[in-house]
Amino acid sequence: MARLTNLKPRLGQAGQRLRPADQSRDARRSAEIPWRAWYKTKRWQRLRWECLVRDGFTCRLCGHLESNTSQLVADHKVPHRGDPDLFWSFSNLQCLCRACHDSSKQREERKPVGIRTG
Repeated sequence: MARLTNLKPRLGQAGQRLRPADQSRDARRSAEIPWRAWYKTKRWQRLRWECLVRDGFTCRLCGHLESNTSQLVADHKVPHRGDPDLFWSFSNLQCLCRACHDSSKQREERKPVGIRTG
């Protein structure tokens, strides 16, 4: 049976394989794009909750009613791209399920300007 002292060298080797000052993807993106920090504010959390309540916890694209709020996104209808007026505008928000937000909505936003549908 192995002794716990034998594990120390292995743990040390695992730590060496990690990149120094390894940051999560979200932390790197927040550093690159300052407005990403707005999503972590209490003001945003209140605005998000008001949007979910207004829309009845129902996705505006597929109509799915979701009781797990972690699976719902307060999506900006018009991408704000750092514009504070668009970001904080309650009328610019809609409730989407995570599946619609991460597929349909993202695909729509990546289309070249002038080809938008709906």
